[in-house]
Amino acid sequence: MQVTAAFRAPRRSPLLQVVKSALAMAAAWLLAGWLIQGPLPVFAAIAALLVVQPSLNQSFAKAIERSIGVIAGVVIASILGLVFGSGTWVILVAATLGLLLAWAVRMTAGGASQVAISAVLVLALGTTTPGYALDRILETLLGALVGFAVNVALVPPVAVTPARDAITLLGQELGATFIRLADALERPLTPAERQGLLVEARLLRPMLEKAEKALDTAGESLTLNPRSARHRADLARMRHLLDLYTPMITQLIGMTRTVCDGYSADLVDEPGVRAIAEQLRRAAHDLALIDTDAPAAAEEPPALTTMLQLPTPSPTHWVLIGSLLEDLHRIHLTLREGVEAAG
Repeated sequence: MQVTAAFRAPRRSPLLQVVKSALAMAAAWLLAGWLIQGPLPVFAAIAALLVVQPSLNQSFAKAIERSIGVIAGVVIASILGLVFGSGTWVILVAATLGLLLAWAVRMTAGGASQVAISAVLVLALGTTTPGYALDRILETLLGALVGFAVNVALVPPVAVTPARDAITLLGQELGATFIRLADALERPLTPAERQGLLVEARLLRPMLEKAEKALDTAGESLTLNPRSARHRADLARMRHLLDLYTPMITQLIGMTRTVCDGYSADLVDEPGVRAIAEQLRRAAHDLALIDTDAPAAAEEPPALTTMLQLPTPSPTHWVLIGSLLEDLHRIHLTLREGVEAAG
């Protein structure tokens, strides 16, 4: 593993996220320093910084996690500090007890760390009076509130565009896979070409997983988001597209695997194979009609309107042909549902 992979992300965070974090931290520092007299408002600044997340749902969850962690850590530190003072061993015991408490109640990793960190900060930097502990809790709650408010007020993050791009790319690659399989049925293939055809078809699965994750992220970004109303319909349409693509990907990979496993040089001479290839091209055409934003979705009728009827195949290829027709029938039904919904 490269050393840089341990501390560098695949891509930079949005600059707006950095600006909002800085503004939230500064606002929390100034507001807490004005409202709560005493030591520097470190707890408020840290809480505001941590709460500004890529989505409002994550911000809310981080605010709850931070607040509960700080309250638990401050209470543990205050009790031990009042009884035993603030010696080094007390600090270590407080951190350990905080981790054990978090483990016992099954807190998240971030919450568990927060309990221990808060206990250490209270004993190492502050006093152990009840008033000091209460001020630090109020300071943390104030910082979390400021961080969440800044994230809401300054362009609440919406992750719909990456999901739309991922699903559009998936649909385009699905159509291209239809075409590649159609071409493969019309000419002899070498073993290397058959293997490459199967590898390319299987690449649809990681693309599907990426699109699903992007759609989940988009849905999460709309939770608690005041801008969600304008994006809900778009999100529902993308979910519908993904639900249509998913079974077709399974069937198309199965068709490709069937061709590669049962391939023989005389397959191209089999009656009806070229007709199946034509049906695959029509399926690629109809796939574009599902997405109303696609260029091919002009006022065009679906091409895959009737199922194909073939003469009885040869004994050598009847299993392969039958398997292709069954998967093609399922794809036909899915496409018909999608075209009707788009229309």
